[in-house]
Parts: sequence; structure tokens; C-alpha cells
Amino acid sequence: MRFSQSIAVVTGAGSGIGRAVAVRLASEGAKVILVGRTKNKLEETADVINLSSKIPLAEIFTADCTDGEDVIELAEYIQKDYGDLHILVNNAGGSRHSRLLDIPEQEWDYVQDANLKSVFLVSKSLGKIMVEGAGQEDHNRAIVNVASLSGHQAGAEIPHYSAAKAGVINLTKALALELAPYRIRVNSVSPGFVETPLTESGLKNDRFVKAIQRNTALNRIGHPEEIANVIAFAASPEASYMTGTDLLVDGGWLIK
Repeated sequence: MRFSQSIAVVTGAGSGIGRAVAVRLASEGAKVILVGRTKNKLEETADVINLSSKIPLAEIFTADCTDGEDVIELAEYIQKDYGDLHILVNNAGGSRHSRLLDIPEQEWDYVQDANLKSVFLVSKSLGKIMVEGAGQEDHNRAIVNVASLSGHQAGAEIPHYSAAKAGVINLTKALALELAPYRIRVNSVSPGFVETPLTESGLKNDRFVKAIQRNTALNRIGHPEEIANVIAFAASPEASYMTGTDLLVDGGWLIK
């Protein structure tokens, strides 16, 4: 129960890695606020968590993490209803497939906003709550940003996504430096190819799946729960001397 008495926010909690993280944190005692744009998906995640606990541990807050006003309302809700925040997992994101010379400006902006601007907006507003609380009690506090293997190695036809995730990795380091005086740790986790809604269409292609297996040292695709394990570690007191670090969880893609 590493997160007993902890309040956590997980963005993009309606499916995939976000859902797996929320379930994992709640299973170890955290009160989790599930954030995302699609209410019914958030409710599905909340049901998974609350049906397995005598005390409801999950609540939902519908918000677009790329919208500054929505994020401010989220911060006001947390401040009013909880008065503190200990764990923040910035998982919201999205992608498109395009060649750089063909990308419309609107698509570029969408991918940058979904993956990088969202981390900035949420960390700015909720980070202030974490800083205020840090002066009042001695409690593990951590931010974990979900980056990507693509932030280390540019992926085919996802130049905007690769650029945004590289930005997340470096924004993580800058935020870690800024929040270190308040004993708030900030790290990122970079998943490789994982079975999520973002990769669902590609994983229906046998050639694509075989290419992943061929180029991954562990010879398989990852599962959301495996990424959630690492995110939970980075958020926990067990990672108390780690900040400004990116944890690559790619099945050995970069060593092939």
C-alpha cells in the first residue's frame, strides 16, 4: 500500500496506459481522480476500481487537458474537494500519421497540444497545489509524465509526435529542477510499442506486429500493466532519490 493516504490525478485515464495506472495506484491505496474528455470511458475505469473496493477510491472529472480553462476548473475542484495533491500522472496524448512535408498546420498543432501543451498546462495548475501542500506536511510527492520511445528515436510518419514526446522528456527535466526545492520529484516514462487504443489499428496488421517483434529484444509487444508498474515505481517513495530521469520501457527496442 505505497499510496495509502495519497491523492492522485491521472490524465487520459479512460483507457490504455492511463486506465492501467489508475487501477494500479488505487490498488495500493490512492484516492484517484480520473481525468479525460470522454465521460463514459472514465466511468468504465472508475467502475473497475470501485467495484473491487469497499470504499470508492475513484472519481471522475471530465476535462480537455489542452484547454486552459478546463485545467483551471480541474485545479479548483481538487483544491476545494481535497485541499492537496500528492501524485500527478500526465498521460493524456494522441497522434496522427503523416509525412512532415504533408502535415497540415492544424494537425501539427493538435499533436503538439495533446502531448506537450497538456503536460505544461496540467503541471502548471496542479503543480501549484502540490507546492502549497509540500510546505504543510512531509509526504511523498511526484509527477510522472508519459513520454515515448519516439521521443528518443523518431518514428516513421510521426514527426510531430516524435518532436512532442522529445519535448515532454526535456520539459520533465526542467520541471524537476524547478520543483526540487519543494521535494517534489518529476520523472518521465517512455513506453515502447504497447497494446493500447493508440496502436490498435496498427496491431491488426500482421506485418507491423512481426516487425515489432523482430526489432524488439524481448520479441513481443508490451502491455499497459507493464508500463503502469514502472510509473507506479517512479511515483512511489521507493524512487525517493530519482528526479529528472526518463525511464525507457521499450522491451529492448533501442539495443537491437
